[in-house]
Amino acid sequence: ADEHYKTSFLITNTGNNPLMIYEVKASCGCTVPMWNKNPIAPGASDKIDVTFHPKSEQVGLQNKTVSVITNSSPGVEVLQIKALVNPKK
Repeated sequence: ADEHYKTSFLITNTGNNPLMIYEVKASCGCTVPMWNKNPIAPGASDKIDVTFHPKSEQVGLQNKTVSVITNSSPGVEVLQIKALVNPKK
């Protein structure tokens, strides 16, 4: 459990107005999101990169969430990350 694990979520604007991602909040400090702060044009896509760095006591099945706060309705989407972390040998 001494590695960084990365994943990306593709976000597509299916609306008629620019999509603003105001904030991306992780459920814990071991999960760090990165995203482009620019508006996403209608029909365009961008990604949210998430890095998970489990602490030594975080072994076994881990469930983390990332809340994406936007100018769309309902305004908050929750992304889920699941990982099976093996103890460091």
